[in-house]
Amino acid sequence: MNRGLSIWLDALRVWATIMVVFSHVAYPRFTRGDYIFLRELNLGSDSVIVFFVISGMVIAYAAGRDAKLSTYAFNRLTRLLSVLLPALLLTFAFDQIGRSIGPEAYGSFYNPLPFGELMLRGLSMSNEWGAFERVRLGTNGPLWSLSYEAGYYILFAAAFFLTGLRRVVVLPLLAFFVGPRVLLLMPAWLIGVWLWNWVASGGAERLSIPIARLMAWGGPVGYVFCLWAGIPDVLAALTADALAPQNHRIILAFSDECIWNALLGAITAVHIMGMAKLLQGYQGTHPRIRWWAGASFSIYVTHYPALHLIDALFPAETLARDGLLVVGSIAVGLVFAQIFERKINNFRNGLLLVRNKKSLRNI
Repeated sequence: MNRGLSIWLDALRVWATIMVVFSHVAYPRFTRGDYIFLRELNLGSDSVIVFFVISGMVIAYAAGRDAKLSTYAFNRLTRLLSVLLPALLLTFAFDQIGRSIGPEAYGSFYNPLPFGELMLRGLSMSNEWGAFERVRLGTNGPLWSLSYEAGYYILFAAAFFLTGLRRVVVLPLLAFFVGPRVLLLMPAWLIGVWLWNWVASGGAERLSIPIARLMAWGGPVGYVFCLWAGIPDVLAALTADALAPQNHRIILAFSDECIWNALLGAITAVHIMGMAKLLQGYQGTHPRIRWWAGASFSIYVTHYPALHLIDALFPAETLARDGLLVVGSIAVGLVFAQIFERKINNFRNGLLLVRNKKSLRNI
């Protein structure tokens, strides 16, 4: 992956993360409905699909680099758990503190799970899987997408690393446990996988500059046009009609816009394809973008319990508090990233050291 494309993907990750935060701050229970247009545009949910496309690209790249299933599994698990474990602990702590100070800030968006169940369901990343009952992890609703991501990582590993009869047997079993809701959003993630293969095979070199510019601008313009034309609503209505008389939102949960999400994945891919060509040979470094991107995962997994805690601590609804909700929740994520996410190499090296010591004792 060339430097220019890597930086642009980091910029997209930062943008998507901030959009998710803004979208959640815009809930009327936090900010009176003054910014409800962000909710109506559904920018937060759409940003998660951008994450999925980028994730598919990165995981396809990583699988080829790792070469072995054991290396792939170690890298993926340590990447997730090094952030997820402390995020779950923070969620539980923030929820307990917030409820003791301002219980009125915790309503239907809070699920009072016992600590053990919160950790078990959270660390297994199975809280949205079809084989189990859906569970909200305290106030940390955004962790639903991590359950989807984990499912995609596992399914992709089975398809990429297994062969023959093992693949034929294991893939359907994994798909059963992950469940149809998770699978419904997988097309956007697989578009990312295809996109990486396109990049790796020299797809960008085959594009002309005019076509690349058209694609780079066409992605965002196409997205804005779809919102203006109400395309997401039209596609959601088709889904609702297909599942009527049952409520499609209850059945599909976070996958209730699966058709639109697949289209959005394609729109995102078109944009990235154009940028991959335009950024060939780019030699800028942009350390600030890298720095923010290095905290995007942390901001995503901590901002929601932080929002509820701030809401409990400062119940008076003012413009100053609106700013505090944004800045405070992001600041929690930045501090968290400094302690955990940016220390991923230390975490991995520590685990490898422990493993090597055990191996030496067994000799």
